[in-house]
Amino acid sequence: QVQLVESGGGLVQPGGSLRLSCAASGFAFGVYWMYWGRQAPGKGLEWVSGINTGDDSTYYADSVKGRFTISRDNAKNTLYLQMNSLKSEDTAVYFCARVRRLMALAIPSIDYRGQGTQVTVSS
Repeated sequence: QVQLVESGGGLVQPGGSLRLSCAASGFAFGVYWMYWGRQAPGKGLEWVSGINTGDDSTYYADSVKGRFTISRDNAKNTLYLQMNSLKSEDTAVYFCARVRRLMALAIPSIDYRGQGTQVTVSS
C-alpha cells in the first residue's frame, strides 16, 4: 500500500535550518508530482512547495520563496524540503503528499498524504 513517512522535524531557533525528508513506498514514486504542505494550529492548510517528476519544475508559496528548497531523489523514493532562515510563523505540522491531479500549481489535488512531522521555530 502507499506509504509516505516524514522525518526531520524538530525545534529550531529563528534563523535556523531544518531538512525534512519523506520516504515513499508502495507506488511508482518517480511518476508523480509531489508536494509539501503544512498546517498550524487554528490555521488552514497551506501548500508550501511542489515538484514535478523530473525535478525541473517547482512551486513555492510566496511565504517560503527564497528560503525553502524542494528536491527529490527518485532512485531513493525520497522527497526533501530544505528550510532555511526559519521564522516563528513557519511553525506547523509539515506533511508530504502525492498529487492525483494538478489543476494549478497552488492547488494540487492529492490522494495520499503522510502523518506529518512537527516543526517548531522558537527561541
